[in-house]
Amino acid sequence: MKKYTRKSPAPAATQLPKCPTGIQGLDEITGGGLPLARPTLVCGGAGCGKTLLAAEFLVRGAVQFDEPGVFMSFEETEPELHANVASLGFDLTGLVRRKKILVDHVHIERSEFQETGEYDLAGLFVRLGHAIDSIGAKRVVLDTLEVLFASLPNEAILRAELRRLFRWLKDKGVTAVITAERGTGQLTRHGLEEYVSDCVIVLDHRVTDQIATRHLRVVKYRGALHGTNEFPFLIGDEGISVLPITSLSLNHTVSNERIATGIPRLDAMLGGKGFFRGSSILLTGTPGTGKTIVSANFAHAAARRGERVLFFSFEESPQQIIRNLHSIGLRLEPLVKRGLLRFHSARPSLYGLEMHLATMFKEIATFKPQVVVIDPITSLMDAGTDSECKAMITRLIDFLKAGQVTSLFTSLTQGGQALQQSEASMSSLMDSWLLLQDFEGNGERNRVFYVLKARGMAHSNQIREFLISNHGIDIVDAYIGSSGVLTGSARAAQEALENAATLTGQQEAARLKREVERKRMAIERQISGLRSDYEAEAVELRRIAEQVGTSTLMLTNARAASGRLRQADAKVPARTRVRASRNGRTT
Repeated sequence: MKKYTRKSPAPAATQLPKCPTGIQGLDEITGGGLPLARPTLVCGGAGCGKTLLAAEFLVRGAVQFDEPGVFMSFEETEPELHANVASLGFDLTGLVRRKKILVDHVHIERSEFQETGEYDLAGLFVRLGHAIDSIGAKRVVLDTLEVLFASLPNEAILRAELRRLFRWLKDKGVTAVITAERGTGQLTRHGLEEYVSDCVIVLDHRVTDQIATRHLRVVKYRGALHGTNEFPFLIGDEGISVLPITSLSLNHTVSNERIATGIPRLDAMLGGKGFFRGSSILLTGTPGTGKTIVSANFAHAAARRGERVLFFSFEESPQQIIRNLHSIGLRLEPLVKRGLLRFHSARPSLYGLEMHLATMFKEIATFKPQVVVIDPITSLMDAGTDSECKAMITRLIDFLKAGQVTSLFTSLTQGGQALQQSEASMSSLMDSWLLLQDFEGNGERNRVFYVLKARGMAHSNQIREFLISNHGIDIVDAYIGSSGVLTGSARAAQEALENAATLTGQQEAARLKREVERKRMAIERQISGLRSDYEAEAVELRRIAEQVGTSTLMLTNARAASGRLRQADAKVPARTRVRASRNGRTT
């Protein structure tokens, strides 16, 4: 019989050592950074940011991780490189002065090349090795590879020299970033560099519907897991920012605190307490339903509590918003002057989708608000595809939730039966969903309001009429008639009918009360009359009784007096007379 022995557990996998880049988002995609002491190839077309990414890799290594670096450039001179990197806010000149970074420009003129035997990179290795040893460099950048091998027509020699270069960098124990130009139908111009590299990152700069967007993708990473999707990235005044949606985990801290909306009846519809702090709220509605007014009330209430509010507007200027809100009695100027409310207005066509996102991130990080309003988020939808827009909103919501920032997004819809379907993909990311709609009837259009979704809290499911006046916002109960919801003049007519019916009922009740009172008084009068008759008869009866008693007494006294006058015998007791008769005696 065959014996089965228990296998010992496999040893835990050793993670590949990595060198953090310090570039926002890139370390998340690569799971910690680039492969340590190995070469990484960064390839892409013109203007996609290869040189800037490599330069930031060196600068952040020197500043954040105290790792000196060498930048060997075959195209840009040192002054040009200093000026270009300064646009990202990096002081490359200061780092060079402190010997944190060494910049070496190697001028290679193709016309000066003449192939006379075997191609040898020994001179380059000596020069690069001296630069590395002079500052103790841990990081190296070679920019760009095509210039170095532009004069080599022999593919076999080219491949051998590439392997030799990459092997030399590994033997030196430095983490290298090598830039290369994008080829036609292949990652690089020669189509060889990606095969000898341990990590390959492809940058792309594309234009869609006249909007430019840069993308990054990790094509290859030997010995490590990594994000394989294509991620948009930005080049801003603080460097490169990659914001991958797949790197954002759902582990946000939540709060049980509730904050008021600035509209008392809306708070009442939400259990009388408002929304949870740090939640995301979607307010959808057709044009002219009052989305901006609701958003402004929400921002005003938060600022009145002493919280900082950041208001992003993509359709109106701050002055226009402030002026228009005067019509409902809402004053925002004092809050702006006190620094509690800040507006950021820009046309959607000013930037691409990712640049708008980066701008919002920067404003939020600088102002540090407790409440953010984006009015409307649908203005940015034309700047990218549906998937890109949803990814952008997801990253924005996750970023706000991570900082416990309460966010209100307004969304412009076209109405109709497909209203909820058109917003389903966005609303699934939100914690609460409020709807404003036009309701047409009786020759007029009125606004109705209701809460479609509110996660984690009890809320009203009733449709309310939404009124805007010079005194502000009011949410009133809508009347439900035989033909549906009654609003506007129909609601006023229904109120008049109900008031008339109430008045009629009150009048009828008053009439019945008066009738009952009259009958009660009549009965009391009858009772009073009968009581008077009774008392009179009782008095008469007592008088007669007294007369009879007096007459009897007078008669008795008269008889007694008459007997005494006649000297009549006294009456003999009847018992004595009986006893005498028994004796047979007579008197």
